[in-house]
Parts: sequence; structure tokens; C-alpha cells
Amino acid sequence: MNTPLFIARRLGDRRQGKSFTGLIRGIAVLSIALGLAVMILAVAVVTGFQQEIRDKVIGFGAHIQVTHFDHQLAVDSRPLEEDPDFIHSLASLEGIRHVQSFATKAGIIRTEEAIHGVVMKGVGPAFDWGFFSKRLVEGTLPSVTDSIRSDEVLLSAGIARKLLLETGQDAVLYFIQDPPRIRRFRVAGLYETGLEELDEVMVLGDIRHIQRLNGWETDQVGGFEILVDDLRQLPGVHQAVLDRIPYHMDARTIRQMYPQIFDWLALLDMNVYVILLLMVVVAGINMITTLLIAVLEKTRLIGVLKSLGAANRMVRRVFLYHAAFLIGRGLLAGNLLGIGLGLLQQHLGIIRLDPQSYYVNQAPVNLEPLHLVLLNVGTFTICMLMLVVPSYIVTRISPVKAVEFK
Repeated sequence: MNTPLFIARRLGDRRQGKSFTGLIRGIAVLSIALGLAVMILAVAVVTGFQQEIRDKVIGFGAHIQVTHFDHQLAVDSRPLEEDPDFIHSLASLEGIRHVQSFATKAGIIRTEEAIHGVVMKGVGPAFDWGFFSKRLVEGTLPSVTDSIRSDEVLLSAGIARKLLLETGQDAVLYFIQDPPRIRRFRVAGLYETGLEELDEVMVLGDIRHIQRLNGWETDQVGGFEILVDDLRQLPGVHQAVLDRIPYHMDARTIRQMYPQIFDWLALLDMNVYVILLLMVVVAGINMITTLLIAVLEKTRLIGVLKSLGAANRMVRRVFLYHAAFLIGRGLLAGNLLGIGLGLLQQHLGIIRLDPQSYYVNQAPVNLEPLHLVLLNVGTFTICMLMLVVPSYIVTRISPVKAVEFK
């Protein structure tokens, strides 16, 4: 029988909690529970926010873009040949989910009420509409097929509000070139992502309009967008793409195209680290206080154990086991509270946000099992390590004085 464990269980008996020590134990358990719940929610909200913003940026520009090497910041790029063999060679690389062609051209939408500068993104029949279909707020997606050129476009709801446009109406685009060109499109649908910087400029339509405006052949495109299976594999896939493309092409990741957004998201990690540190330190200090009070209250028990031949190591284990039980109770309650609140927000969206300031209309929650395991194991381990040194106070208690202690 594990004697220290048996005694520690008796110390944690609820019938033993009708004292000042019982109140302290309750406060310690409560502090751990609240601390873990705050940590779970902080990690879930921050990672959820980061994931939501990343998905939106990737939805506009894919994970990797392959363009002509001299294409820097200009919207209109030199064309590339849409070679089926080349596209197949990219799609065959490990980790790549989809390859699609695109082209962009700057323009101005003009109505009787206002004008607005935009970038028209031309896409082909192979374009993955999954991102925009989930964020479609009105109308339908443009019908882009192999047969005929489509005059349908997809606008953001923000652009439509500014220009007083509705689905089914015509929108006249003036394209910036010499001489300027005019095209009339029909608004097929409206999308809204909340990422105002991109919503305010992006218009999606048939790539054949841009090919004709630029005087390109039907097999010439502005570039290729590559979607990967896992964002964590992006650096490796990017290097593989660089090794596969010819010298006149360049491949840039979404992080390289929008560094300011990803740098801003990385700064949010610091806030999480500060919250985790504060919560763990508070929980650890409360457990140290509880341990010291438990030792003080059970001084006579310590004297009896030592007089019966118990070594200091064994007595220390009694109180460390007792602390472990309290930490376990706090972690259980903290998980129930933190995960419960996270699920409520995830399904009901109780906390609403201003999309113009936060790019989302509600606080996003990402409850990853790995994060929960790491938080629980980390909190338990750090709290126990913080108790190792204070537990040595047991070795300074004399059996004779301890038995006489009242």
C-alpha cells in the first residue's frame, strides 16, 4: 500500500474541511479553476481570431501565388502561359490541394451616384469558390464556364452600399489603360468577409475579360494560385514550388504578400503569454499558501509520523499528494467552466464585435484538444514544481516539539 497516498486522501476528506484550512483549500481550488478557465478562453479566442483572419486573407490570395518574376507591386502583371503540363506538375507536388489561374486589373466602378476604385480579379472555370460561397450574403456566385464569356461579377456588400448597387443591376467598369476601356457587368451576388481592406477593392469576374482588355491570348494568364492542405506545411511546399518553376517566375507565400497582417497577428501571441504567466503564478502562490497552512495545521500529525519512523521524504510526499488532489479538482472545475463558456460562444455567439474594428462580427473560439491538454499538463506541472521547495519545511519540524504543538 502507498502509505503517503493513503494519508493524503484522508487529509482531503470533505469531513476534514470544516476548519480554516478547509476554507483555504476551497479558495486554492477556486483560484486554479478560474485561472485555467481564463487561460482556456484566452488561448481559444486569440487562436480563433488568428485563424479567422488568416482564412480570410488566404481566401483572397490563396497560400502561394506564382507570377512573372518582374511582378512587384503593380496590379497589372506580365502574362504567363497556362500550360496544362506545368499546372499538372505543380498540382502533383506533395501538400498541394489545388492550382488555379487568375489575372488582375485596376478599374473604377461608376454609377450615377458615385465612383469607386477597385481591382478586378479574373478567374477561370477551375477557380475554387468555397471561400466566397460561405460568405455570400445576397445573390449567387458568378457563372464562369469554358463555353462563353460571363458578364457576371461578384462585389462586396460594402462596395454595393457605397454605390447603391443591388444584385441583378448593371455596373459599369472603367479600366485604366491607354486608351481607357469600358465594360458593363451584371452584379450576380454580394459577399462580405469583414476584412475591409480587401472587401473595399476586390471584384471577381471572368478572366477572359482581362485577357481581352490586355490583348492576351486565351492561354495567357496573370499567374497561378496554389492552395495547400496544411498551413503548417507552407514553408516546405513554397520551397518545392520555387524548385519546380522556371527562372522567369516567382512564387510568394501569403505571408510575404501581406506581411503587416501576419506580423500583427503574431503580436497577439504576446498577450496570451502574459495571461498564461499571470494565471499560473497566481495559482502557484495560492497552492504554496495552502500547503504551508496545511503543514501548520497538521504539525502534530507530522510529529506522530516522524516518531513512528517516517522519513522526511515520506512526510513531504503526503503533503505533495494532498496538493496534487487539490490541483486536480481545480483543473476539473476549470475545464468544465472554460470549455463550457467557449462552446456557448462558439454556437450562440453571445459576445458580438464591431466588424470595422475587429474584422469579425463575433468573438471567434478555437477549442483545440492539443491546447487543452498542454494547458492542463503545464498548469499541473508548474504548480507542483512551485511546491517542491516549500514542502521542505516539513524537514525542519522536530517530532518532540510537533507532538507537543497545540
